[in-house]
Amino acid sequence: MLILNQKQIESLLSRSEVLEAIEKAFNVFHEGNFNMPDRMHAHYDDITLLLMPCFTSQYFGTKLVSVNPKNQTIGKPSIYGNMILNDSETGEPLALLNGAALTAIRTGAVGATGMKYISKESSESVGIIGTGTQGFTQALFACTVRPIKKINVFDLDDKKLTEFINKLQKKLPEIEFNGMNSSEELVKKSDIIVCATSSENPVIPNDRNLLKDKCFIGIGSYKPNMREFPDALFSQITKVWVDTPFAAKESGDIATPLENNLLQENQVNTISNLIANKQYDQTGTTFFKSVGMALFDVVVAEYLYKKAIKENIGTQADL
Repeated sequence: MLILNQKQIESLLSRSEVLEAIEKAFNVFHEGNFNMPDRMHAHYDDITLLLMPCFTSQYFGTKLVSVNPKNQTIGKPSIYGNMILNDSETGEPLALLNGAALTAIRTGAVGATGMKYISKESSESVGIIGTGTQGFTQALFACTVRPIKKINVFDLDDKKLTEFINKLQKKLPEIEFNGMNSSEELVKKSDIIVCATSSENPVIPNDRNLLKDKCFIGIGSYKPNMREFPDALFSQITKVWVDTPFAAKESGDIATPLENNLLQENQVNTISNLIANKQYDQTGTTFFKSVGMALFDVVVAEYLYKKAIKENIGTQADL
C-alpha cells in the first residue's frame, strides 16, 4: 500500500490538475456511473465524525474525517482524516492518504469550479469570510479560475486575519490583500464572496441591495443548524446551485430557506447540469452551495495515486 502524507498531497498535483479531477467527478456524477450512499454522521458534543464511502468503475474509497471547531482555539487543525483508496475489481487497498490535505485541495477546487460556472468571467476581486484551511484553499483556487487582483478577508479574530493574509501572500505574491473591518465592507468591495465558517447564524448582513449582482460560494455549513447566508439572498436569486442534492438536507443554508418558503425545491439544481452541458449562469446574483461528497475524494485520490506511482513519490508499506 502506498502512503501519501500532507506535504506530498499538497505538492503532487497542480491546482489545474485538481480542478480537472473535480470536473471529471462532476461528470461522473451527472452520468450516474457510481455508487455513493449518503455520508454517515456521528456526533459527540461539538465533535462530528464523518464516514464517506464511494464506488466508481475503477476505484472505491472511504474517507473518515473528524471535525472539531474548538481545535482552532488550541492551535490545532479543526479537521483530521484519512482516506483509503481501493481497486474496484479486486478490492485491494492501494493507498492511504492524509484526509485533511485531500479534503482541503478538493474543496478548494469544488468552490472554484462553482466560481467558473456562476461568476462573471471579468471578476477581479474575491472576498473570504473565515480564515481556516478551507478559506485558504478557496483563495488559492479562485485565482486559478478568475483573473483575481484583490483578495479581501474578514474574520472576527484580528490575529487570525493577519496570520491568514501573511500566509497567503507567500503563495500569491502578485495579489493585493486587504483586511476588512466588517463582512458588509467585504461584500461591497468583492465580486465573489466565499463563506467558509462554522457559524450557526448568517455572517453577511440581511441587506438585499448589498447582495445584488454578486456571486456567493458557500463552503462552511455542513449541519442543518449552520447558516452563513441571510434570508435576503433568496429574494435575489432564481436558482441555487449545489454539488449534491443531499445539501438540501444537510446544510442549514438550503434546509432553512426551504422550510421557511424562501426557496422552493424546484429552485435547487445540481451544478453538474451546467458542467456536463458546458453551460453557465453568470448574470445577476448567483449562489453555489457545497457540502462535499465522497465522489470528489475518490476521483482526486485516483489522480494523486496515479501521479505518485508515476513519479515514485510516497512510502510503500505492508499492512
